[in-house]
Amino acid sequence: MIVASEQPVRLLRQQAGCLVVHKPPGVPFHAAEGQLGLMQLVRRQQGHPHLPYEGPLWPVHRLDKLTSGALVLATSREAAGELVAQFRGRGVHKYYVALSERKPAKKMGSIRGRRGSWMLSRGTQNPSITRFTSAAVAGCDGRPLRAFLLKPVTGRTHQLRVAMKSLGAPVLGDERYAAADAAAQADRGYLHCAAMRFSLGGQAVQVVCPPAHGREFVTEAFQEQFAAWLPPSLENELGPWFADTKLLRSELGIGS
Repeated sequence: MIVASEQPVRLLRQQAGCLVVHKPPGVPFHAAEGQLGLMQLVRRQQGHPHLPYEGPLWPVHRLDKLTSGALVLATSREAAGELVAQFRGRGVHKYYVALSERKPAKKMGSIRGRRGSWMLSRGTQNPSITRFTSAAVAGCDGRPLRAFLLKPVTGRTHQLRVAMKSLGAPVLGDERYAAADAAAQADRGYLHCAAMRFSLGGQAVQVVCPPAHGREFVTEAFQEQFAAWLPPSLENELGPWFADTKLLRSELGIGS
């Protein structure tokens, strides 16, 4: 049984070896303060119409508590091993969207950082790397907001949240990296894993996942910008994504 306070973890895609689900915002990976962890929540909901798969599952990566969106779960130990290796080896291409109420130091580019010190110039010694573009959108009350499309090249703890802060445009609703008063007024942290592509067993797995939670994410202005960046047709595009934008380009290399 799902209690009224639980948000559903919805199935987005099932292919041989994995599921891709839509993680709600506010769900931690580990149980904390009387709140179920992600895998506990998933197992409670398996067999329901929104998550019909009832077999065993293995987590292969994580999303922060505030972050919603596409999350991969393996359906076998063998697939889990392959997926973990791909996440570590940068074989999984991920695209996130975010909102901020602040103007960024620049509208598009790369952010590099090392040992927690973030900058907009080149770094050394295995820097964290995030590529991004952005666009102005109107918020639900008409106030100006900035929408971001982010492509992490590396995968570090809080990488995107710190990268946004380094731009002078922290994620709207981020209680750790944004101003406390502004974060308290937001109904969620506005960071979402919006699309993902990788290969598993020689087959492409491609998902586009529009955000479904948060009053600023469901505005017409944001949804139009999301569709311009990540149209549903990308799920069927086996060739390069963002072929004309080197900053965001990705390829699977398994043919079309």
